[in-house]
Amino acid sequence: MRLALPCLFLVLCVLSLLVGAKQVAWSELLSFSDDAWLTLTASRLPRLAALVLTGAGLSLCGVILQQIVRNKFVEPATCGGLDAAKLGILLALTLVPGAGATGRMLFALGFCLAASLLFVAIIRRIRFQNSVLVPVVGLMYGSVLSAIGEFYAYRHNILQSMQGWLLGDFSKIVQGNYEIIYLILPIVLLTYLYAQRFTVVGMGEEMASGLGLSYAATAALGLMLVAVTVSATVITVGAIPFVGLVVPNLLALQCGENLRRTLPLIVLCGASLLLVCDIIGRLLIYPFEVPIGLTAGSVGGVLFLVLIIWKHR
Repeated sequence: MRLALPCLFLVLCVLSLLVGAKQVAWSELLSFSDDAWLTLTASRLPRLAALVLTGAGLSLCGVILQQIVRNKFVEPATCGGLDAAKLGILLALTLVPGAGATGRMLFALGFCLAASLLFVAIIRRIRFQNSVLVPVVGLMYGSVLSAIGEFYAYRHNILQSMQGWLLGDFSKIVQGNYEIIYLILPIVLLTYLYAQRFTVVGMGEEMASGLGLSYAATAALGLMLVAVTVSATVITVGAIPFVGLVVPNLLALQCGENLRRTLPLIVLCGASLLLVCDIIGRLLIYPFEVPIGLTAGSVGGVLFLVLIIWKHR
């Protein structure tokens, strides 16, 4: 797997650069055609960078949340994080319309962090006997936040536009309007540096305290990393569900729970999954495009059901 996965990732990257409404041939690139190189540098490369960073970031979010909550079925889409970020952006659009992308991201970050803290507090207070009930509660929690957001959008006459720009979509990614997603790069580095601590946090508060680790500080750091990643992703490309759920679980089944060893594989798998979903979306109704929020939601939903059946058979 350690050799096959990087090779698959490179193949998907090349396919992502070549697939699109406008055909880009190798002969045009080698002959330094201005039109082909403009398409590559202004659209295809930014889109590829956004896909890779989004897939890597959302996968890491899933890992961190699963260690903090100690439940394998948790990720931003199943704990209210994505819905809280969307609610924050809606409030920013109406309360501070001239804030720009950075201001909207700060609103999304604050709401996502607050919602994640509340979800963790609820889960720690209610001790569930069945692990599947945790994401069920998370989905209900997210549905409440989503309903509040939709009602708010309806009252302010932005419901139709909200449903359009919050659905995960990479078709509008071009040079100059995606760079905020590079915030995920330091998140990846910090997650790797703190991988051992997150592994210990996953053993429980008593075990972490017994090993001399500050459980509260590490959990707060993890939730902050998740909030930054989710807010940067939602403000740039919209909401993309299930990536952080299926990738860590599938790799845990194959490679175990040692995050220091599996994090590079999780990053590669998350990026590869999004690349596959994006390529499928570009080819299904070519030359038009299916938003990746739909393809990733469909693929992720099926894999989610498979994981539930696998865990409880």
